This record gives sequence, C-alpha cells and structure tokens, in this order.
Amino acid sequence: MKKVITYGTYDLLHYGHIRLLERAKALGDYLIVGVTAENFDLARGKINVQQSLMERIDAVRATGLADEIIIEEYEGQKIDDIRRMDVDIFAIGSDWLGKFDYLKEYCEVVYLERTQGVSSSELRAEKREVRIGLVGESTILNKFERESHFVNGVTISAVYTRDDADFSDALRAIPLAGSYDDMLGMCDAVYIISQPHEHYDHIKRALESGKHVLCESPITLSINEFEELSRLAQEKDLILMDGIKTAYATAYDRLIVLAKSGRIGDIVSVDAVCTSMFDFQRHEDKTKVWNSITAWGPTAMLPIFHLLGTDYKRADISTRLYKPDSDFDIFTKIAFTYPHAVASIKVGVGVKSEGELIISGTKGYIYVPAPWWKTDYFEVRYENPADNKRYFYKLDGEGIRYEIVSFIKAIQTHRKSPYLSEDISVSIIKTIQGFYHREATILA
Repeated sequence: MKKVITYGTYDLLHYGHIRLLERAKALGDYLIVGVTAENFDLARGKINVQQSLMERIDAVRATGLADEIIIEEYEGQKIDDIRRMDVDIFAIGSDWLGKFDYLKEYCEVVYLERTQGVSSSELRAEKREVRIGLVGESTILNKFERESHFVNGVTISAVYTRDDADFSDALRAIPLAGSYDDMLGMCDAVYIISQPHEHYDHIKRALESGKHVLCESPITLSINEFEELSRLAQEKDLILMDGIKTAYATAYDRLIVLAKSGRIGDIVSVDAVCTSMFDFQRHEDKTKVWNSITAWGPTAMLPIFHLLGTDYKRADISTRLYKPDSDFDIFTKIAFTYPHAVASIKVGVGVKSEGELIISGTKGYIYVPAPWWKTDYFEVRYENPADNKRYFYKLDGEGIRYEIVSFIKAIQTHRKSPYLSEDISVSIIKTIQGFYHREATILA
C-alpha cells in the first residue's frame, strides 16, 4: 500500500483545497492529511485562520478524501510523521516549490499545481476590517494592543481612559477619545477593562450604539444586569463576549479535553490558586486595582465550571477584607460542593501563594504548575510514576491573540465563542454576586 501525506491549514475550505487533496490522493492508496494547529501556524506569520481547529478538521473529513487526519503542532513534525507512519510520498502545493526538498531523504516529494483564482487569503480579505476601541486604565491594554498586531482584520482605532500613566508608547500613539461617546463613534467594537462596577454602564451604552463588546470578566456584578445586557445584545444582533484569556490558551484547552476524556478517571476535585502581590501604600485609593474576587475569581473558577459544570449545590466563602467596611478583599477562598465532587479556589491580591491547578481523579491527577493560567506545560500523574506523562504546548500572548481571533470570528459569523458558554459567565457572576451580598460568607 502506497501512503501519501499532505499538510495545510484548510481554513475556509474551498474548491482549490479539494482539488489539491484529490491530486494528492491519486498519487497513492492511502491519504493522510495533516491539519495545522493555530499555535504552530502562528510561527509562520500572523493568525490568519477564521475557523477553529475542530471546524477545519471537520471540513477536511467532510470531503471524504482523507483516510486519516492528524494535527500538526510542532516544528519538525513532518519528519516524525513520515518515519512513524511509513509514508511513501509527501505532497504539497507548488507555491512551496523547493521548500520541502529536505524531506527527499525520507520519501518522495511531489509539488502539485494549485488551482488558480481562489485562495483562503482572498476570501478572508473580503471581510471588512474590525475597528476596536479600548476602554479602561489597566496595563492589560498594553498587551491587548500588542497582541492585536498578530491578528488579521483588526485595528485599534481609539482609546478611552482616565489615566494613561502606565500605557506603552504604542498605546499612547492611538487616538485618545475625549469622551466615551466620542470613542464609540470611532469603532465597530469595544474591549472593556474598566472597573467592574462600571462594566454595566459601559456595555449598555456600547450595545445601544450598535457596537460589539468583549468585556473582561466579570461582565457585570449582578445576574439581573447581565440578563438585561444579554437581551439587548440579542435584540440588536450584537456579540457580547466574556473575556478570560486563559480560556483561549492552547495548553489549557488541551488539558480540559484530556481531563474530560477519562484519562484520570472520574473527576472528584478541582483546586485552583491565583494570587498576586499589591502595594497598598502606593495604591491607597485603589482606583485602578480590582479586588481579589473580581481580578482573579473568574480565572480561578474557569476550570471548575468547565470540568464539573455550573450546577453546584453550594459555595461557601471565606474572605479577608482590607478594611472591615470595604468590599476590597485581599484574600478569598471559596469551597464549591457538587453532587459527586468538590472544588475550591483561592484568590488574592494581597497574599502570595503557589499558583497551581490540580485536577484529581479516581485513576490519577493533572498537575499544572504556577502560574497555571499562563501554562505551556502540565503533567498527568499516576500512582506509578513510570506511567506519568508530560505535555508541552507553546503559549503565545497569554491567550490574548486567540481571544481576539475568537471575538472577530464571532462578529463575522454572528455566533458566540465556544470557549466560554453563557452558563459559565452566569455562574461566575452568580458566585461573585454572592460575595458582595455576603451569602454563605465568613469574614476572617
């Protein structure tokens, strides 16, 4: 049996892709198609893909031409695949002529003529560029601006802030709006990282102005406000998206899939810790700083709700406040109780702890070292250490660039991102609302 292998992104699969696959299949008896993952594709330039990895795999599978589909995730994988799968022919489009001659040491290399007149790049170029306005004072805006350059079809058009003291030169070069309404007139969508209690007003005004919204989680501090904004977004056919960059990181996505696969058995516990230090004397007014539950709570709760669901029976909160009469917690612990599992988060902006994530199962556990929310590595561990396995995935931009890609895709397709479902957003807000209402709360 003669085996043929080919690779591609296969974004917005079109006739040219299909003709190339047909020619490759005609070269042998068995066609292996490698679909390039976003994190590897990034190493070759900007993030151009408009479809998720699974959507692109499904599109290739639907052609019926691939006998086997694999994922390309790292440099040098082509050699590994060819040797491991005993491949006879490597086939690729003629626009790569000479690029893969080094593979001739391992198999025959064939460059196939591409179909003229159609390409994914041209299809993507037909989509109008999205202008995003930035709202808030956080230094995360520096990262957002920087990461936006890795995403096609995006431009940062304006900034609205009360304080740009900690902004980068690149961010300061962007037009500064004199008012929030002025900024809304300069963009198609907004990214909001203002103070959490300001989110409701900023989102509502943006939606009423016909702008799509990506808001750093929590979207609001009350369920009623969130439901009102969700209805408004739906009525106006606009995207309202929850922003937690960890949800879009490759390693995080892979560990969630692996944990759900049963590799560690039934999940009985998820424990997440997120902390950072804070200079209280320097920021006594705390006008630019979020408290622990809003700054870290959504991120810490993310793996719990992804793995155990959102139907927890109770959430017991223990917290230490900066001052007795304030809502600024320097440390909070929440214990979640499920019918067949338990979970906990520890979050703090005034207390430092080991920021690790541990997912415990009946057969083993997954350990993610600090800082787990930026991880590019995790381990699956068992009773017998010889059975342990390590997983490594490149982390680019802390997940922010993939978050932007997902936001733009949601705008273009009029479909919400699959990475953060609405029930997770609701559960995050519900838990944080419980903190502010002192529901099942113990003050330390």
